[in-house]
Amino acid sequence: MKKHLTVFALILMAHGLFAQVTVDRALSNVLKSSSVAQVVVTFYGDEAPSANQLSLLQQVGITKAITMRALPIAGMLATADQVDALAKRPEVKSIFLNKQLTYFNFNDTHLTGVKRLRADKEMTARNNGLPVSGRGIGVLINDSGVDGTHDDIKLGTHLVQNVLGSTNLNSLDAMLPVTYVEGVPNTDNNSGHGTHCTGTVGSNGARSSGKYEGVAPGASLLGYGSGAALLVLDAIGGFDYALTHQYQYNIRVISNSFGTSGDFDPTDPLNVATKKAYDRGMVVVFAAGNEGPGADTHNPYAIAPWVISVGAGDKDGKLADFSSRGVKGESGTFTIDGETWSFKNEPVIVAPGVDVISTRVIGPVASLGADADAATIDPAHLPFYTTMSGTSMATPHVAGIAALMLEARPSLSPAQVRQIIQKTATNMPGRESWEVGAGYVNAYAAVDHIFRSSTFGATVNSSRSFVSNVNSRAVVQNFTVDFNPLLPANNQFTFSVAPGTNSLEAKIIAGGVSGETGNAINLIMFDPEGKQYRSGIPVAFALYQDRSLAVASPIAGTWTLKVDGLSGVAIPEKVKGNITQQLISGTTGLGDIAGNPAEASIKMAVSSRLVDGLNGAFKPKDLLKRIQLADYLLMGQAIRQYFPTNGSKTFSDVSGNDILLAESVSAKGAALRDREHQYKGVMLPVNGQFAPSASVDRVTLAYALVQGLGFQQYAEERNGKAVTVQVDGKNIPIEDASTIPAGMEGYVSIALDLNLINAYYTLTQGPFDLKPTLHATFKPRQYVTRADFAVIVTRTFSQWEDATPPPAQARMAAEIITREAGAYPNPFSGSTTISYSLPQDEFVRVEVQDITGRKVKTLVNEQKSAGKHEVQFDGSALPSGTYLFNVTTGTTITSKRLVVK
Repeated sequence: MKKHLTVFALILMAHGLFAQVTVDRALSNVLKSSSVAQVVVTFYGDEAPSANQLSLLQQVGITKAITMRALPIAGMLATADQVDALAKRPEVKSIFLNKQLTYFNFNDTHLTGVKRLRADKEMTARNNGLPVSGRGIGVLINDSGVDGTHDDIKLGTHLVQNVLGSTNLNSLDAMLPVTYVEGVPNTDNNSGHGTHCTGTVGSNGARSSGKYEGVAPGASLLGYGSGAALLVLDAIGGFDYALTHQYQYNIRVISNSFGTSGDFDPTDPLNVATKKAYDRGMVVVFAAGNEGPGADTHNPYAIAPWVISVGAGDKDGKLADFSSRGVKGESGTFTIDGETWSFKNEPVIVAPGVDVISTRVIGPVASLGADADAATIDPAHLPFYTTMSGTSMATPHVAGIAALMLEARPSLSPAQVRQIIQKTATNMPGRESWEVGAGYVNAYAAVDHIFRSSTFGATVNSSRSFVSNVNSRAVVQNFTVDFNPLLPANNQFTFSVAPGTNSLEAKIIAGGVSGETGNAINLIMFDPEGKQYRSGIPVAFALYQDRSLAVASPIAGTWTLKVDGLSGVAIPEKVKGNITQQLISGTTGLGDIAGNPAEASIKMAVSSRLVDGLNGAFKPKDLLKRIQLADYLLMGQAIRQYFPTNGSKTFSDVSGNDILLAESVSAKGAALRDREHQYKGVMLPVNGQFAPSASVDRVTLAYALVQGLGFQQYAEERNGKAVTVQVDGKNIPIEDASTIPAGMEGYVSIALDLNLINAYYTLTQGPFDLKPTLHATFKPRQYVTRADFAVIVTRTFSQWEDATPPPAQARMAAEIITREAGAYPNPFSGSTTISYSLPQDEFVRVEVQDITGRKVKTLVNEQKSAGKHEVQFDGSALPSGTYLFNVTTGTTITSKRLVVK
């Protein structure tokens, strides 16, 4: 776990001095090997450095510096002796290295509800007859620069100012205030990064007839460009400009798509700058970072409790692998300027950040994402738009949403903007708050809440209390590796992961014991199946960066941890670290499930926040009620929060918090997977009412799960056709299909194909039949118990993550018939051989699962040629019982039973 808010000791070895001062580790390391460093000094106070404070610099021999105009910060070149002298003065708050920062590199405004917001007549009426567009709100994009010659963000229209503001401490000849050049047509001459971010905030879509319009096209945009090489002092200059020009341009939002690694410290000069902007009513938005999927990779500037940290999601509503994570349960408090603050090491919200299309520099940067551009952008638009991915792209999206919110109510404070964004978010299946914060951003609900004070938030997992919980305890194993790149066998070791482990995290510190070598250390783990997990190397590696790696729901067995050098380059040293396993230590609110056949599934569903208990227990034998299903759909199936914006109430038989549940699940565009808000709700009315206390039958559940995956069009294609289920490579007709309500056949068919819900089987054999006949039924009107639901709902996450549409039924049936799959021996003890046939070359995955649908082992996950294939499966470590093996391709899914004796 990171030790945030640390006051580091600066040790000046040449003089043997030891001064307690707030100095970041990076400056300490630089001054051990260099006679001079670029230094950022933060004084106490609330304005530009005073004459007395600047005289302190002169007293220690510093005569050249850049000072901010609204912040008590100065940058300079300084020696170790000068830093030590300044560190002894009570007027100085902190001393930091002017280190280099890293840019965190079809229309996402549909996904987050921005398009729906602008098209909503009720919203427009509440906004004085104009669509909500961020009109009149100044948004400063603190980045590489902006190409203001682009018609979408042209200088002199809604790009109201374009500023060139890079600093160069090596060229100083006096002690002067920071300078910048205003009115520059194009300040983005190196990367195109800032131009892309600016378009996401507020492009008017002029070059695409509105197709690639930004989030807040009515906002007043300001670019503050520091070039491709961004340093701390450059970034602070952007905040200083915002503070000194706030009233001229009504700057209310600052978008920052850059960051670093290391610890959060409120005395860091950038955190001092963001706090001052917050105090002045400006919403500060920061990229969470691109160092995921490991834990403890969060951008420290984004951890500040007064900013909004943004992670990146994709167009299917999933979390991007590269999006940085925080640390589970890590929080803290600190006092600054007499006020006590609390923070959590986790993002605040997730927004679209994968393959985002936005404005391209017209100038010298020829191509940013050529392959993705050609695949996703019309040829006529290629000269003006490009595709980029990163939390850099997610951050300006949220900055634009903040502008929409401030137009709706200009009096909102930055804290209120952050709170509303959190309480209107959409839960993301299978993700915890240390990974995604409150969930996926919902601009439509956020602005609706502002206009009408609608009661959102009761369904957000990160802030709600749960009746049932699966508790865990952390088991920490420390290790030391005598790392030597010439002896690779010595650089790894094995360790055991126990069954039931919720999560696994391994962490090392680059630089080993001494912290002086600056080794570019990488961390790799291999699971019992040989699958590799890597911590990755950040774009700007530095010796003060930690390496960490987290794996959710790891496979039990023997794992291998390996320490490696970046590109194989490193020097010998001792490397210390630790492995943390979160083990199940008990439960609460589940005292009535012991011995229930669904006990394991109930625990899994509860721990994944797919279901919850009732009145201190789970009540597994009770029938699932419709209002409970609505609650669990919002909890674990990515359903958007919603109220009708005309103020009406759709159902007269619900009240209190149940109104939000009923309206959300029955609304058009309820599912986050329904990107364009065009499909029916995930639950349908019953005779014009919601019927909250009515029991849920199997056809209602099948409809809800399939609709939640965004598969309405595929289900409708199958309506009126035969409903079958796959058994032993054959399609067996559902014999009670005639009792499935009209219009629901396709939903039942897809639910069966995707193994979301089971069929029921019987065998009949006449007196002269050589073989029995297998019969399948669905029982659409049979009610679902709470235990039944827990078993079924645990099967949804793999389908959510795959986001693969079900195959067309006719094609699927034809190919299934040609497929042969089996296992011999079966039943078996020890090993068995699984065989399967492919009618054509295709990608295939063969997995073994337990009866709850939880993966036991992946046997094949690769491209295979047409023909017959065999794979060995060793089940000697498994308890006796029934298991399944699945053979999955892009067009078929075949499931068969395995019995371990």
